[in-house]
Amino acid sequence: MKRIMLVLGTVAFCFAMSGAFAADVFSGNWKLNLAKSKYDPGPPPKGPNFVKIEAIEGGLKLTIDGVNAAGKPTHSEWSGKFDGKDNPVKGDPNRDTAALKKIDDYTLEVVNRKDGKVTITNRQVYSRDGKTRTVTSTGTNVKGIKVNNLAVYEQ
Repeated sequence: MKRIMLVLGTVAFCFAMSGAFAADVFSGNWKLNLAKSKYDPGPPPKGPNFVKIEAIEGGLKLTIDGVNAAGKPTHSEWSGKFDGKDNPVKGDPNRDTAALKKIDDYTLEVVNRKDGKVTITNRQVYSRDGKTRTVTSTGTNVKGIKVNNLAVYEQ
């Protein structure tokens, strides 16, 4: 009986730890590589853009800092669980909420909304070596313009 309990306990621990490590694949300080990124319709950001991603229980916390296409500094923050539910976004005029969903151990989906309407959906794919984060953004921005961007971030 003790042996069965030990085996079941070990299995449960492994499952719990795999969930914790999965969030760590996404965590880190990510810098936008403009040379590898494509913005349609553009223009691209004018300055460096950084995303700090931290693991929280059942999800992530994101802090985004940069310089937009107009040359103005930007800063936004939000956090959410991997449950696909809307979470408030602070500091981003292009979205009020973001919903985070984990597709697999290396892929996330973020659905952004402004005034309750879906605007841009981001599909984030993380490399297995943990050095690259590729974000494909599609949808319609708050100005009603179709967006199809590819942003490459590196650690």
